[in-house]
Amino acid sequence: MSVKASISLTDAQDDFARTLVAEGRYASLSAVLQQGLELLREETDARAADTAALRALIADRRAGDFVSAAEGPNRTADLLAKKRAEHDLPS
Repeated sequence: MSVKASISLTDAQDDFARTLVAEGRYASLSAVLQQGLELLREETDARAADTAALRALIADRRAGDFVSAAEGPNRTADLLAKKRAEHDLPS
């Protein structure tokens, strides 16, 4: 289904769209604008998915054990020592 709409473009936008049509990259100005809107929709969807993934990660982190700033280096040192021992590396 197609919907007719009246839009306003800047001179630069109009020149660019018409150049794309003249170069044969698109069949019409309408096709240029449809592609632009599709790319914007895809970008918006991708950003929403990224935001949802980050929110889920933050929620997982908040639900986990809290390690204080003072305890962090100790845990890191313990983990490194464990991995060195597992791989028979010098301390």
